[in-house]
Amino acid sequence: MSVADTEVEVLIVGGGPVGLTARALLERWGVRTLLVEKHRELSPFPRSRLVNARSMEIFRQLGLAAEITAGAFAPEFGRVRFRDTLHDSDFATAAMVGVDAPIPDSPVIGVVTSQDRLEPILLGAADARVRFEAELVDLAEDSAGVVALLVDRRSGEETRVRARYLLGADGANSTVRQRLGIDTTGPGAMAGFTTVVFDADLGRWCADQPAGVYFTAHGSLAPLYPEGGWAWFGPTPDDAERVDWSALVSQALGPSAGVRADVLRVQHWVMNAFVAERFGHGRVLLAGDAAHAIPVFGGMGMNAGLADVHNLCWKLAGVLHGWAGPAMLETYETERRPVAHLTLRRAVANTQLALQVLSRRHEQRQAGEAVPTQVELPWSDRYFAQLGLVLGVAYRSGAVLTDGGAPGEPTEPTEVGTDYVPTAEPGHRMPHLWLTPGRSTLDAFGEWFTLFTPDPAHRERRAAAAWPLRVETLTGEQSDLCGLPLHGALLVRPDGHIGARWRDRPPGDSELRQALTAITGITGITGITGTVSA
Repeated sequence: MSVADTEVEVLIVGGGPVGLTARALLERWGVRTLLVEKHRELSPFPRSRLVNARSMEIFRQLGLAAEITAGAFAPEFGRVRFRDTLHDSDFATAAMVGVDAPIPDSPVIGVVTSQDRLEPILLGAADARVRFEAELVDLAEDSAGVVALLVDRRSGEETRVRARYLLGADGANSTVRQRLGIDTTGPGAMAGFTTVVFDADLGRWCADQPAGVYFTAHGSLAPLYPEGGWAWFGPTPDDAERVDWSALVSQALGPSAGVRADVLRVQHWVMNAFVAERFGHGRVLLAGDAAHAIPVFGGMGMNAGLADVHNLCWKLAGVLHGWAGPAMLETYETERRPVAHLTLRRAVANTQLALQVLSRRHEQRQAGEAVPTQVELPWSDRYFAQLGLVLGVAYRSGAVLTDGGAPGEPTEPTEVGTDYVPTAEPGHRMPHLWLTPGRSTLDAFGEWFTLFTPDPAHRERRAAAAWPLRVETLTGEQSDLCGLPLHGALLVRPDGHIGARWRDRPPGDSELRQALTAITGITGITGITGTVSA
């Protein structure tokens, strides 16, 4: 094995939102990282546009939510509208629940923004090294780590980086996944699409009826930034090299609009739909589109990737810092792969339904048939009311203990309902409750486990461990909402999911140590030290 030019704890491959968020999360844990991106800069294209409530909770934990919200659209843009052309009236509309207005289940709401506005904020959220125009071309794994071969795309110079772990967040065409020989399941490439970024004076058409996306039979239109700019995206025409993109976009604007689009950039891309058969091998792990490519309809793809690294990074930190065993990393795939399959099924089904609505409407108009002024969308509320999926996912793995203290058994993915129902069952996200004005239960999480209990005796006890742990006291009303008796307790993991629950009694030091040992998959830790919240 060649000697590496650089050594880091985690090498992150891919500088999109998922890789950048992983870099910020790992830096909070004190993990040394290097992020490499083969392109020369962050993406100039808008790409993903919806940041859902769960992702905003992650960004709130990183101290980024306010800055992201400041550059995003107002909540009233959290809606989609269906029109024959932008110049026409709506024939259907639906709200993006959890984006269009505050919800009682979270201290934040999602936002409509553009990826090219989000990524610079994420880049600035950490000081860890970043190398642009550095492309991974090969990797090799041994018992101590991974050696990655990188090529500088400007000079052609080769360098090697040795890392304890490698995180592949390099997109649907992931080089990391290909080097591992990991196959995918699912529909695969569904269609070729094109995004056209353009300028046009369209504000007067959406001022009274704002939306994050306007779906038309001639492609979809989306405002890019609160201060201006638009994007069109739709199926790539067969003769793409000879297309007059301004004229094509004008079809979606409407023949009577009298507006011509000033085309700025054009990007062709493939809408993929798959889940990787494995989320990694050994010390190499996959996240985001490298692990699962989700169709863009519904805005679930990037958000699923952010949830991936939120699940993974605390586990990586635990292994690297010595308070978790390598086996805990296996729970990453166990927990996140079923969610990927569930998300893919819903996104594919609703993509097909959305395209059918637009196609049928277009055929009716082409044939000269009368078209209804209002259309009932075929998916009812299910497509855009996603809180059940966004906030209600439950994990079942060795990193979640049942009420009896045994590790949970992995289960096949099951459907979650449209609505989110808060619960303090093990495996679920801790419900949002206001501990004090402006401070949520979700704000109690960070680079530590959190023990929630209504038992005031815990405040006098140094009840944390060689594991990072803090204690938070719940009021009687808060404990009732969590289904806890006076002496019960909840042990919440750093990612906000409940790892263990004691219903009728407070856990003693030995019981707490046993729970943490089981969750983190490590043995040999006997001491208990830590911090108690104020």
